[in-house]
Amino acid sequence: MSNAAPRPHGVYSPVVTPFHANLQPDYERYVRHCRWLVAQDVGLAVFGTNSEGNSLSVGEKKHLLDALIDSGIALERLMPGTGCAALSDSVELTRHALQRGCHNVLMLPPFYYKGVSDEGLFRSYAEIIERVGSTDLRIYLYHIPPVSQVPISLALIERLLHAYPGVIAGIKDSSGDWNNTRAMLERFQPHGFDVFAGSENFLLATLRAGGVGCITATGNVNPARIVELYRHWQDADADARQKALDATRAAFARYPMIPALKAAIAIYSNDSGWGTVRPPLVELNETDRAALGDLLNASGFTMPGIEQVAATV
Repeated sequence: MSNAAPRPHGVYSPVVTPFHANLQPDYERYVRHCRWLVAQDVGLAVFGTNSEGNSLSVGEKKHLLDALIDSGIALERLMPGTGCAALSDSVELTRHALQRGCHNVLMLPPFYYKGVSDEGLFRSYAEIIERVGSTDLRIYLYHIPPVSQVPISLALIERLLHAYPGVIAGIKDSSGDWNNTRAMLERFQPHGFDVFAGSENFLLATLRAGGVGCITATGNVNPARIVELYRHWQDADADARQKALDATRAAFARYPMIPALKAAIAIYSNDSGWGTVRPPLVELNETDRAALGDLLNASGFTMPGIEQVAATV
């Protein structure tokens, strides 16, 4: 049956990618971190922005996805990012994900050329869908104009939904604009189009408006508390839970996000190897790393169970 896989919902993390000192992907650390996230009931949006996904080759992404699946990670917990600047790369990654049993993919628009038209973006998505040629595919559009500078408009979503119902399944809205997220929910959610907030800052508002969850960077480090808000968003203390999540997010936002996430994992797992990032990114310097650790410790921040994960190295 086409589109038979469960539709994703809840909290997903764009999983940070560990690297060896020689900048090659560290597959063992990667699998261990993903297992820890799944144990916290967090899904894996691998090869996202905070995964350094666009610093990974097509081959590296395929091997990392294979490593997760071969390790026994449940397919329904996976939403690999397959959108690339090159059309053929997007097709190859999407085909590979489907061949390995991942029906749900998160797809950036082609992002190198700026100022492109909705017609051009429609043709890009349509070409990928037609070349992959499977009704088992579910595409979750990835709208992140602050980084990509290539927005996915409401008009484009409407056209894609009309042309490819079922295949165009939802969106991650990382615009940072609640009015935009709300418009997507109001216009498209009644038609089975699932909306994920791009940050836990908007999780409660998104759920209250009919959305299905969030895909968020700090899901890498603060998964349990974000999941608790998702589970208890209708409880009386939901606004207080949201406020606490906002405070933790703000602590990480004082620093470049990807190096800060990796620094926190390194600190709380006592595994310094986690600090490595691929150029052009640069790891936190010792002063900032210590300041981030002090700030998190003072707030009572914890990463329960991360020590046991690191202990298996």
